[in-house]
Amino acid sequence: MESFTDVPRVEESSDIGQKQDRVVTEEEWLQKWKMRQIGFHKEQGHPILRKYLDVLLLNGRSGLRIFFPLCGKAVEMKWLADMGHYVVGVELCECALKEFFTEQDLSYSEETIPGISGAKVFKSTSGNISLYCCSIYDLSSTIVGRFDGIWDRGSLVAINPCDREHYADLMLSVMERSCCYLLVSVLYDSNKHKGPPFYVPEAEIKSLFGKVCEIKCLEKVDDFSDQHKAWGLDYFLEVTYLLTLKSVP
Repeated sequence: MESFTDVPRVEESSDIGQKQDRVVTEEEWLQKWKMRQIGFHKEQGHPILRKYLDVLLLNGRSGLRIFFPLCGKAVEMKWLADMGHYVVGVELCECALKEFFTEQDLSYSEETIPGISGAKVFKSTSGNISLYCCSIYDLSSTIVGRFDGIWDRGSLVAINPCDREHYADLMLSVMERSCCYLLVSVLYDSNKHKGPPFYVPEAEIKSLFGKVCEIKCLEKVDDFSDQHKAWGLDYFLEVTYLLTLKSVP
C-alpha cells in the first residue's frame, strides 16, 4: 500500500450528473458468486479497516452496532463481533452468507423477515451477528435499526449508478447521531472500464452526502493490480472517506 503522496495525480470529471451506462442485474451478481468471480473478497480482511478501526469504533468504545452493506462473507464481521460489537449485514446472495458462517465456524439460525417476500435473516447463535438476505433497498431503519458505525467497502461502488441517491438516503436514515461512516470509493479512467466496481468521484460523494454530513478524505492509495491492467486500466485508486452527521444548529 502506498501513501497519498505516491499515487498518480487524477483529474476527476466535474460532471457529477454523468452516469455510466453499465447496469448490473441481481441475476448477474448471483452468477458472480456461483462462478466464484469474487476477487473483491479479501480472505485476510481489508487493511484500510485495520488502519482506521479506532475511527470506526469511536476511539475504542464497546458494544457498538456496526453495519456492513453488501457484506458478502467479509471476515471483518467476525472480528468485530469477537470484540463485543453487534454486526448487521445485508447481502443478496444466500450462499455468501452461509459460507461466512461455515468458514468462521459459527452456528446460526434462519428466520423469515415479515413484510419482505422471500427474504431471510441468518443470526449467529451468540446473538451478535445478523445477516439479512435480501435487496438492500428492502431494508429500513424500522427493520435493522440505527448504527454507530458503517463499513462501506465495495458497496457504494457496486450498486448501479442510477441507484446512488436511493442508496445514500438509506445510509443516512440508519446513522445514529454519532455514527462514523467509513466509505471506500474507487477512481480510474471510466472511459476504459465501465464497472463494477463503478467510478465514484469525490464531487458525487459530496453531492450525495454533503448536505447532512461532514466529509473528510482520510487517504488515497494506489491499489493497481494485474486484474485492473487486464481491464485496460493504467491506474486504480482506493479513496477512503469519513462521513459524520453535521451538528444540528
